[in-house]
Amino acid sequence: MNLPSKRLDQAVQAFSQLPGIGQKTALRLVLYLLKKDNIQVNQFAAAFDKLKEEIKYCNTCHNISDTEVCHICANSRRNRAELCVVEDIRDIIAIENTQQYNGLYHVLGGLISPMEGKGPSDLQIDSLIDRLKSGEVKEIIMALSATMEGDTTIFFIHKKIKEFPIKVSTISRGVAFGGELEYVDEVTLGRSILSRIAYQQG
Repeated sequence: MNLPSKRLDQAVQAFSQLPGIGQKTALRLVLYLLKKDNIQVNQFAAAFDKLKEEIKYCNTCHNISDTEVCHICANSRRNRAELCVVEDIRDIIAIENTQQYNGLYHVLGGLISPMEGKGPSDLQIDSLIDRLKSGEVKEIIMALSATMEGDTTIFFIHKKIKEFPIKVSTISRGVAFGGELEYVDEVTLGRSILSRIAYQQG
């Protein structure tokens, strides 16, 4: 893309590194910001500076938080006997939007994927097992994407937690195979959680 300014080109390249943003969209966003006054642009930049400097991750579930313990883990009205295991923070947002689940969460931070060089030690599996040692959790709901990587991760975790007297279930396959939770509509996702099924190890 031939641009009339090196600074413009640098800004476009920065925006185009974001997922789902091509160079044309990046250019449109940069030109939009150029039309805004300095106060608005500075507020925009300051929001991201504060995000990187001040954001925390919950010590318990690894969700994004403004405090050491996130508002979900700190909420005494949540059902502490149910623990929903998810791949990513985006999945918590998707499930919370269904308003069909009132338990706690555990964010793995990814899925086991040898092709991407991601193994069990790269995920928050050890901290998940530590949470189970209290005996408070009675059911783990595996709400992972219906992909080969998701199924592999569920299989691995199930083997690691067999010693605990805990029910292990998965969300029902109203979520199509190959689908990622963040893209599933709220009604389908909500029903998948409510109609979850016991995990059967193959």
